[in-house]
Amino acid sequence: MSGLYCARAVGALLRRSSGLGGHTVRALSTYDVVIIGGGIVGLASARQLILRYPTLRFALLEKENEIATHQSGHNSGVIHSGIYYTPGSLKARLCVRGSSLLYEYCDSKGIRYKQCGKLIVAVQHQEIPRLQALYERGLQNNVPGLQIINAKQIREKEPYCRGVMALDSPHTGIVDYKQVCQAYADDFRDAGGSVLTGFEVSDLKMVTESPAGSEGGLDYPVMLRNTKGEEVSCKYALTCGGLFSDRLSQISGCSPEPRIVPFRGDYLILKPEKCYLVKGNIYPVPNPQFPFLGVHFTPRMDGNVWLGPNAVLAFKREGYKLCDFNTRDFTEAVAYSGLHKLVLKNLVYGMGEMYRSFSLKAQLKGLQKFIPELSVSDIVRGPSGVRAQALDRDGNLVDDFVFDGGSGDIASRILHVRNAPSPAATSSLAIAEMITSEAEERFGL
Repeated sequence: MSGLYCARAVGALLRRSSGLGGHTVRALSTYDVVIIGGGIVGLASARQLILRYPTLRFALLEKENEIATHQSGHNSGVIHSGIYYTPGSLKARLCVRGSSLLYEYCDSKGIRYKQCGKLIVAVQHQEIPRLQALYERGLQNNVPGLQIINAKQIREKEPYCRGVMALDSPHTGIVDYKQVCQAYADDFRDAGGSVLTGFEVSDLKMVTESPAGSEGGLDYPVMLRNTKGEEVSCKYALTCGGLFSDRLSQISGCSPEPRIVPFRGDYLILKPEKCYLVKGNIYPVPNPQFPFLGVHFTPRMDGNVWLGPNAVLAFKREGYKLCDFNTRDFTEAVAYSGLHKLVLKNLVYGMGEMYRSFSLKAQLKGLQKFIPELSVSDIVRGPSGVRAQALDRDGNLVDDFVFDGGSGDIASRILHVRNAPSPAATSSLAIAEMITSEAEERFGL
C-alpha cells in the first residue's frame, strides 16, 4: 500500500469522525484544487472532481459551521422531471439527466425518497392550451410517463383536487436534500478531500512571492484568506457561492454583473390532521414570465405538506424571517438599476405578492382554486427560503448558467459559478459533470 494511499485513508477516517464541521482537521494549508461553497452544487462538484482526479489534493471551504445551511437546506425537496424547460436547452438536458442520476444515487446510498408524482392542474379552460404546450415540451425533453388526464382522472389521483385538465408527471418525486448533501460530503471525505467549515473567504488573490515558511514556493499561487486571518493556498479555485456568488467573483476582479438579488419565499403548512387532502405534488399551470411562482402543494419526506411559496424581496441575503435586515444587502439591492427595471415591469404582480405575503386569506383564495375544502383554520405559517436570483442591469432574470474567471493572471486559475439556476438540486450530479468538464478545460487538469 503506497504512502499516499495510507495518508488519504487516515485523513478520510479523521475527517469522517469530525462530522459535519470538519474544521478541526486542518493539517494541510496547500491544495491542488479548492472549492468554495458547501451547498449542493459545490458539494456535488467537489465529489465529481475528486472522483475524476483521485491523485490531486482537494479541499472544500464553507463559511457556516455546517454544510447545506442555506438554499440547499431551505428548498421544497422536489425532484423535478424536466417538463418546463425549452427543448434541447442546457437546463432541460441537465434536469432530465440529473433526476435520473439522483434517483440512482439515492438507491445506491439508501437515501429515502418518494416518487409521488406531480399534477400540473388547469383550473380554467383558457389554461388548457398552455397545459398542452407543456405536455409537448415534456415529450420533446424525453420526460418519462407524461400524460394528459381529465377532471375525473384528477379526482382519482387527488380526490380533493378540482381542475378541468391536468398534466400527470409520475416521475416527479421528493427527497430530503440535506441528506443528499451529507452523502456527497461523505463521498468527498472518503476519497481524501478535506471539508473546512467556519471558513468565510474574505480575500482571494494571486501571490507574487513565496509566503514565509512555505515549502511549495509559488506552486500554489492562489491565496484564500478568511475573516479570521487564516490562509489556504492552492493551484486552482472553484467558487460555488450561491447567494454570495457575485461578491466572491468581484473579490477576484470580476465584473459585478450579473448581480444577485435575494427573493424570500414564504411557505404555509397544512395542519397534520389535514394532510390527507394532498397525496402528491399539485402545481398550477405556470405563468410563462415567472414559472417558479404560483400555488404549489408539496408533500415532504417528514409527512408535512408545504403550500407556496410566494416571492418577495428579502432585506437580507440569508434572511429567512420578515424582519431580518442587513444594511449592505438591502442598500445594494435597492440601489441596483436592474431591480428598478424589474419592479417597474412587474409592479402589479409584485404588489400582489407583497399583499399575499401578509394575508393568509389572500393566499387561501389561491389554494382553494385547487382544493375548495381548505379553510383558513387548516393552515399555519411555515418556513421560508431565499432564492439567489441573478439579475442583469436591464431587469432581466438570468435563467442560464454563468461562468466567469475575471481577467489578469488569476483568470486561468479560478472558475466562478456565478449562476446555477433552478432546479439545481435536482440537476446537481449532472451540473457537477458539466462544471468538472469546464474546470478541466480551464485549468488543464
